[in-house]
Amino acid sequence: MRNMLRSVIAATLLLAPSIASAQPSSWKKQADRVTIMRDQYGIAHVYGKSDADAVFGMVFAQAEDDFNRVETNYITAMGRTSEVEGEGALWRDLRMKLFIDTLDMKAKYAESPVWLKALMNSFADGLNYYLATHPQVKPKLLTKFEPWMALTFTEGSIGGDIAGVNAGSIEQFYAPRMGMAPAAPSREELDAEFEPREPTGSNGFAIAPKNTANGHALLLINPHTDHYFRPEIHVNSEEGLKAYGAVTWGQFFIYQGFNDKNGWMHTTGGGDVADEYQLTVSERDGKVFYQYAGGEREMKSKVIVLPYKTSAGMQRKTVTAYFSHHGPIIRNDNGKWVAVRLMQEPIKALMQSFGRTKTSDFASYKKVMELRTNSSNNTVYADASGTIAFVNGDFIPKRNPKFDYTRPVDGGTPDTEWQGLHSLDETILVTNPANGWLMNTNNWPFTVAGPNSPKIGDFPKYMAQYQEENARGIHAIRMLNGRTDFTVDKLIAAAYDSYLPAFEQIIPPLVGAWDALPGSDTVRTKLADQIAVLRSWDYRFGLTSVAMSLANAYGEELARVTRGNRAAARDNAVMLGALARSADKLASDFGTWKTPWGEINRFQRLDGRIAAVYDDAKPSIPVPYTTSNWGSLAAFSQNGVRTTKRIYGNRGNSFIAAVEFGPRIVAKTSLAGGVSGDPASPYFMNQAEDYAKGQFKVVNYYREDVEKNAKRTYHPGQ
Repeated sequence: MRNMLRSVIAATLLLAPSIASAQPSSWKKQADRVTIMRDQYGIAHVYGKSDADAVFGMVFAQAEDDFNRVETNYITAMGRTSEVEGEGALWRDLRMKLFIDTLDMKAKYAESPVWLKALMNSFADGLNYYLATHPQVKPKLLTKFEPWMALTFTEGSIGGDIAGVNAGSIEQFYAPRMGMAPAAPSREELDAEFEPREPTGSNGFAIAPKNTANGHALLLINPHTDHYFRPEIHVNSEEGLKAYGAVTWGQFFIYQGFNDKNGWMHTTGGGDVADEYQLTVSERDGKVFYQYAGGEREMKSKVIVLPYKTSAGMQRKTVTAYFSHHGPIIRNDNGKWVAVRLMQEPIKALMQSFGRTKTSDFASYKKVMELRTNSSNNTVYADASGTIAFVNGDFIPKRNPKFDYTRPVDGGTPDTEWQGLHSLDETILVTNPANGWLMNTNNWPFTVAGPNSPKIGDFPKYMAQYQEENARGIHAIRMLNGRTDFTVDKLIAAAYDSYLPAFEQIIPPLVGAWDALPGSDTVRTKLADQIAVLRSWDYRFGLTSVAMSLANAYGEELARVTRGNRAAARDNAVMLGALARSADKLASDFGTWKTPWGEINRFQRLDGRIAAVYDDAKPSIPVPYTTSNWGSLAAFSQNGVRTTKRIYGNRGNSFIAAVEFGPRIVAKTSLAGGVSGDPASPYFMNQAEDYAKGQFKVVNYYREDVEKNAKRTYHPGQ
């Protein structure tokens, strides 16, 4: 026994140094199997022998462009933001940790298929190799990446379904149990509540060959996200990976993009994928019980540690979190505890996210969708065989339709339980409609194909998260219907059409209110010029348009004072008062209310910070298009509290692509600012002027084109 123990100790001592020294050596060997070419725009074109090699190079290239955003996404995903930002992020961290547990992720990594483990290993190795070869880069927190971390962030929207859970409600529930007083909303939070916000979402258009000039299917990829949320990248392997498009920082799959056979665009929406359950609870003997099916169940509990940064060093708080069989407890609702259930299948989700990038037709794409983990998105699809398709989310739990799942349901009865998942063929799925086009703008799916759309009465209400049309949907139908001449350029032109259908609803009543005033009314005199401008306006944005400036200011002010009250928004005095204040504010800010839109609506990127700051005294670029609130398909809006006179867009169009699936891929793209987050890089603002004008660059997709336009060719770490 003693000799065996000595042997084990000796073997361990011999093995430990070899493991430590082998890591950098293996990284270098893998790096030698990867080639990165940077084209004239700074876009990384990554080539690897295997898929794993390509992943290694893909994350390395992302780290080169913006390690800060890569690291931040994983800090967020693991619920560790307060370790960097302090106690203010505590409840957002708890929200993530209620669903994502480090030990669970490690166990799931061990359970993962061998091929997926290989990709996760390369993900970690690529980022660690970047840090090893860039000692000047000082991480905020993550000095070492581990393979299991990829399972904490498996779909392209940061936080995914978890972000839909209100962190403030979590604070209200758990803070008193920790001996803390829940914080009151800050002044900034209160102000932000009434600031105009760009709607969450995107546009996706698919055009069938019969509606195109060249007889090939077309796809528009137009996510509306925070600027710089997703960079543009191209990743290839000798195992069949040929994906190009937008990747969310730090992930190893193209989230919205295309390969040489097909393309995929995700728009926020889909069906109802998360439900809340009200529970009747009782506490005794230090335990919590809840009523279920005529009996009682004990609530599971778990102690969660929440480290946070302070001026005196790292501190920590602990909280006992509670879990029913539905899911974690997230708030108290009039004496009942509320649990939430949502999709938690990180292995399958990561398999689906990567797997779709290697599909070649709709049959193979649909097979990947059978994993059914794309919970927060619709898919708009097109391919080289001419197929176009729309899927209103592939993760749709079956439920008893007699309950209203838009509100918390009774968690004490089995009648409200999920009954498995709907098959794809049971979901709202449309392929090759007779009209020859498909679209989604985060609207309901019942106009997705014009007259050939699914019928609302044919599906349970929970199948569609959105139950109404929106202004972009109205606009999209007008741009797509009845046309058979689409090309890549004409598809881009349609996606940037300047008409704003929302103003059809809010300008005529305003003009009518002015017309109804007596001739001697002082308001009539004061607003005569403004009404004349709006009356003659064609509802189109443009850099020189004064009407656009006035209408935008009026629309924002009307929304602020009515706060969704439709009756108030049709009150003559309210409308005219909003117009008067809007004109006065424009005059105060810019010297005259007759200020052209291009003087107000601007693109500015001063530094690489994630929380950008803006300055009216510093250079910026005029942008003609506007918020999608008005039905602008090309979206550009500033979210958050505005501290400047000008509008500096930080959300909306970010990465945009138009793709033709012929014998050879033809694609054009646009990217907000540039691919690099470093102000010193030539690729920080090199695309800004074209982005602001809606001008697209030709994609270097085939290797001969990449090599012809390559400005730098290297192996990672060189």
